[in-house]
Amino acid sequence: MRQLTQKLKDGRMRVLEVPLPVLDHGMILVQSHYSLISPGTERSTVFAAKKRLIGKAKERPQQVKQVIELTKNLGPIQTYRAVMKKLDSYSPLGYSSAGEVIEVASDVDGFCKNDLVACGGSGYANHAEIVAVPVNLCVKLPADADLKRSAYNTLGAIALQGVRQADTKIGETCAVIGLGLIGQLTALILRVGGVKVVGIDIDPAMIEIAKKHCADCAFTRKEAGLTENIIGFTDGIGIDSVIITASSKSLDPINLAGMIVRKKGRVVIVGNVPTGFERELYYKKEVELRMSCSYGPGRYDINYEEKGLDYPVGYVRWTENRNMKAFQELVYSGKINIDYLTTHIFKLEDAPKAYDVILERKEPFLGILIEYETKEADLKKKVFIEKEISKKAPDAVRIAFIGAGNYAMSYLLPHIAKENNVIMKGIMTSTGTSSRTVAEKYQFEFCTSNEDDIFKTNEINTVFIATRHNTHAEYVIKSIKSGKNIFVEKPLCINETELDEIIDVYTQANQVKIPNQQDQKGQILMVGFNRRFSSLAKALKKHVGEGPMAIIYRINASSIPADSWIQNKDIGGGRIIGEVCHFIDFLTFINGSVPVEVFAKSLPDPMNLDDTLSIIIRFKNGSIGTIAYYSNGSKSLFKEYIEVYKSGVTALLKDFKKLELYEKGRKFKKGLFFQDKGQKEMIRTYVDCVKRANPSPITFEEVCKVTRATFKTIESLQNNKNIRIE
Repeated sequence: MRQLTQKLKDGRMRVLEVPLPVLDHGMILVQSHYSLISPGTERSTVFAAKKRLIGKAKERPQQVKQVIELTKNLGPIQTYRAVMKKLDSYSPLGYSSAGEVIEVASDVDGFCKNDLVACGGSGYANHAEIVAVPVNLCVKLPADADLKRSAYNTLGAIALQGVRQADTKIGETCAVIGLGLIGQLTALILRVGGVKVVGIDIDPAMIEIAKKHCADCAFTRKEAGLTENIIGFTDGIGIDSVIITASSKSLDPINLAGMIVRKKGRVVIVGNVPTGFERELYYKKEVELRMSCSYGPGRYDINYEEKGLDYPVGYVRWTENRNMKAFQELVYSGKINIDYLTTHIFKLEDAPKAYDVILERKEPFLGILIEYETKEADLKKKVFIEKEISKKAPDAVRIAFIGAGNYAMSYLLPHIAKENNVIMKGIMTSTGTSSRTVAEKYQFEFCTSNEDDIFKTNEINTVFIATRHNTHAEYVIKSIKSGKNIFVEKPLCINETELDEIIDVYTQANQVKIPNQQDQKGQILMVGFNRRFSSLAKALKKHVGEGPMAIIYRINASSIPADSWIQNKDIGGGRIIGEVCHFIDFLTFINGSVPVEVFAKSLPDPMNLDDTLSIIIRFKNGSIGTIAYYSNGSKSLFKEYIEVYKSGVTALLKDFKKLELYEKGRKFKKGLFFQDKGQKEMIRTYVDCVKRANPSPITFEEVCKVTRATFKTIESLQNNKNIRIE
């Protein structure tokens, strides 16, 4: 299928052939008929992308600080990779569309093939021939709905949420500051609700349009006597509520709102404006300032948007989905007429020209639609990348990737690319743009959205899994059953049921000859526990040797918001499963035996995140380890600190940059200029094992015991007792 993309590096826009998006649980696959360009949001994105690097840096000072911090900790090479990963990626554009359903996930009710729908959501309702959208971001339409109008779905919901926040009653007066597309929609909705509308904008053309279609009166911002005229229109009362839909770096919109609003009135911010208003304007009138969050309640909530869990209507009357439905009903019934808003329609292949109209502002515009061909949908899920086919030995490691997010792009793929006798076969990610980006950058032969292209392709002998944690077990099991070697980013899985199934499937598969891998003694399954491959970790282990020892591992983990997918127990598994597994594995590596018992205590946490805790682990050889995992510390302190005590020897490892050894009254030091957490050596070792058909550098027993230890840690927290690791 074709999709409009842009590279943040140079702002270049292209209509690219990309694989279909993956139809995940709770999603609907939609063939687009029309999508709407958001002039404010998308103009800002495109304009920033076309700037040079210095200009980009000025636009994003906070991100520049993050780059500086990354350079201090990781060095220039890793920082460069992280930055270029973002700049070199094909970025999707658009978040409001309408079309026809072509496929529905098995767990979705209420939608069928050929239904007409309106779609919303950044990253979902893109400017693409086919989009995959979560069910709560889709609205079913009547069979005779006008899809040109329906494509205004997301912007209509944004406008409607702003009106709801204004809480304006019939007969009251509302001022709309900023009469662009969202401002016009806001005014239309207000008027149909019996509210008198005053429009304000800096552009005289927008004023004339508003006077004709959606405002009772309208003024240019620089008009003489503006405040007096507005107060006069309200019979001296002042405006009951003000909705700011403008986008500006100036304080003028919010200060103007304070001037014209009545005592105890309301000001609602919808647009991107600063809020450092003049206090007297708001204080003396006791003005209420409200923020309007995008499409409405549910926005930015993983449970709502990704998992499809709705809010009870008795408690949250208007969610983002119900706002979308209400807007579509206003349009379909003819209560608001938005036809005048559409000033331009471009075919998909001409879509880059639409952004020239927005950027150059040489002609007036409001709503700009992208139109798609409505012939039978091209459901091609595999796209081949033009490249010179390298001639390599028949025993080459032939790799496919499932998932390729920030970590994979920064720490896995760059090191694989440098390995000899490796062939990059296929890449599958959740979106077509990310698949295409990775395929081109790392010379994969094809990108796809069909997992059969990976699991049923005999030429592929090794699969790297770097998706979200809740999908790891599924892909590991499919890889085992298809006879592939597996490298899976931590964790191996997120619950004990999945672990038991992996153990059963792996054990059965490796008791017989593995199809298509006659030269392989058995499948290599390894989890990305990289810290044990660090040069300083190896030096520490060599010096202290194996045997009973005491280890302290302190992690200054920093906090992660409760609404992050990592903290979500069903998606990320939480931080114990998703990250503490790293540290349990490191202790396992250093002392040379597997964990057999755990006891854990955490700080009281109203969110039940359990990400500030201490864990005591007993190992098979008698060693004991303490993991102090703290999310409540200062970011100014380095992250990881390890102490090892054994037979008169003490070793200190500081953030994988500095190793200190104390023995017989002497002190030895070894330091690195930049941090080495072992990713490069881990990849080199794993690929070499596959080439030579050697056993995995991390045994299957270690992988399973470390993984189970994370589950038992959670059990210990819940039961307040020691838990055996069987």
